[in-house]
Amino acid sequence: MKKIFIKSGLALAAFSMLLTACSKFDDINQNPKSASESQVQEEFLINSAIIAAQMDPDVAERSFVLYWKSAAHQDLDDGFTAGQVNDGWSSAYYNQVTSWLTSINAAVQMSEGKIQKGAVNEYTNNLLQVARIWRAYLLTEMSDNFGPVSIDGYKGTTPTFASVKDVYYFALAELKDASAKLNLDLAPTEPLKKLDPSYGYDFKKWQRYANSMRLRLAMRLSEVDGAKAKTEFEAAVSGDLITDMSQTFQVQEKPGWDALTGVMSREWNEQILSTTMENIYNGLGGVKTADQLTDAVYQPYIRPADWAGLQLTDHFPTTSNDPLAGFWFDGLPQTIDPRAYKAFIPGGDFSNPNFCRYPSWNESAWKQTARALIKNGKDTAKLLDGKMAWNGSTGGDWGDKGTNNRWYYWPAASPRMSQQFRSSTSKRIFFAPWETYFLMAEAAVRGWNVPMAGKAAYEKAITQNFEYWNVSQFLGTYLTSTDFNTVGTSVSWDHVAEPPATRTMNFKNGYTDAPGTVAVKYPVNNLYKNGAVKNDLLTKIITQKYIANMPWLPLEAWSDQRRLGLPFFETPNVEQPLPGLPALTNSNYMTSSIKFFPQRLKYPSVVRNTNAQGYDQAVKALGGTEEATTPLWWAKQQ
Repeated sequence: MKKIFIKSGLALAAFSMLLTACSKFDDINQNPKSASESQVQEEFLINSAIIAAQMDPDVAERSFVLYWKSAAHQDLDDGFTAGQVNDGWSSAYYNQVTSWLTSINAAVQMSEGKIQKGAVNEYTNNLLQVARIWRAYLLTEMSDNFGPVSIDGYKGTTPTFASVKDVYYFALAELKDASAKLNLDLAPTEPLKKLDPSYGYDFKKWQRYANSMRLRLAMRLSEVDGAKAKTEFEAAVSGDLITDMSQTFQVQEKPGWDALTGVMSREWNEQILSTTMENIYNGLGGVKTADQLTDAVYQPYIRPADWAGLQLTDHFPTTSNDPLAGFWFDGLPQTIDPRAYKAFIPGGDFSNPNFCRYPSWNESAWKQTARALIKNGKDTAKLLDGKMAWNGSTGGDWGDKGTNNRWYYWPAASPRMSQQFRSSTSKRIFFAPWETYFLMAEAAVRGWNVPMAGKAAYEKAITQNFEYWNVSQFLGTYLTSTDFNTVGTSVSWDHVAEPPATRTMNFKNGYTDAPGTVAVKYPVNNLYKNGAVKNDLLTKIITQKYIANMPWLPLEAWSDQRRLGLPFFETPNVEQPLPGLPALTNSNYMTSSIKFFPQRLKYPSVVRNTNAQGYDQAVKALGGTEEATTPLWWAKQQ
């Protein structure tokens, strides 16, 4: 009988995970480094690769939250946002994604071996195609983090590294071929269904996922390889796609401490509202807070549309191109995107069933909303009460202003992520129908051949996402709104007028209570069309895609921002120099540059130490520089 030998430590780790993926392995009583083909089948390996890729809490916290959400500006973090890469975190993710690829490559090899020998069953071909589809996703996920990676180095041998271009070309070809070779008339057995946590081996849905993933990857190449992007996109968009929520690629989370535990479940992660999201949400769509939060308790906190808040420049940094740097908002905005209050719950809103009471062992961290300001080491008797106060926070270095500001990074004083995403009871989304439509809308703006007009696709995507968030009652007002948000973008497809240079807003001096007015500038996004445009169609599409994909797809949001410079990300605060972003200084922070934002993860030291030749290949493919600010092939280069 043929044996499958597990040669490498990473492969052995993958094998260990697949042993727990199905109870059928409980009776194995033999050398754990080898198993017969009758005992290890493709479906177990595929199941292992899908489940493990949900990330156990250790890797999820470091990769999904502290790297991806930080880079996507969905979450406040002073580490990766400021260009700091942690070798331990990177090693944990690198080792795990390699183990997932080891499992899925073993599934591909096993299926191909059976086909070569003629020892197939009715599912062998389809399982091979599913494995190839999932491998394409995992390869590009890994590449979107590090850059050049190995395409086929998961067989117990020292890997060679392929360029990002080669990885993407390989993945696109695999998705095209695998999709075409699926037998869509084949129905899975009940036992087989249980081994696919995403689609239950509905092969029609797997084909939709393959085609939709091909759209995503093709669009990734739009700025660097336009002809290839257009050809691949137009070919894929003619097939069946993920167009309905029932076709969403998603996996059910569950409480515990394993790969299916929620990716945002660690109680010590504050996951508070970021300034980027605050600026995108505020004013967008023209829907009043009073119509969303109708209970009387909220009404005293709602502020006028022209209110900037309290000016507190001794305690809040001004070295960022955030248009309201130095201000603290002491209430709820007059109008706001209806999804904002669903995703983030204001501090002190204890009656809200989705208010997050983490960390559960420290009540004050979620209950104590008021914090004192300090000056010269002493309390100023000035309290900032974050109850019903809608404030995002900007990363970077706050210097002495952060030291003197007890509000800074105090989770109870800020809007925080809804409990529905933190309790390990949701479904983690990998690809939803609204992304398909946003991609079609972008393709239409580029002049590519797509089956829907850009406006129709754009509005369909927003409609579906409003349904997901259960805010469809506001859709009519929202889609026709010409109101600008804080960064100068509106919702209405037909409204492409640019905002004025400034808007006059009222404020109060936070120390003296003296009233005043200030001309607040709409920010200049130098990364997109040299900063001349804030409200064109592509900006609208990516803004809405960014909101819709929050919180499940921070890696995709980060990729869009690296590819296009959209949506607008404020620069990190630089009250003091940032070692991880040496190009950003207190003299140039009002501009935007790719050197001011992390572009990738550095390879962990284990790669340099154990595979020097492969590491040198990877660095050469990156252009000779291996830094967190080194752009990937498909991203903006300057």
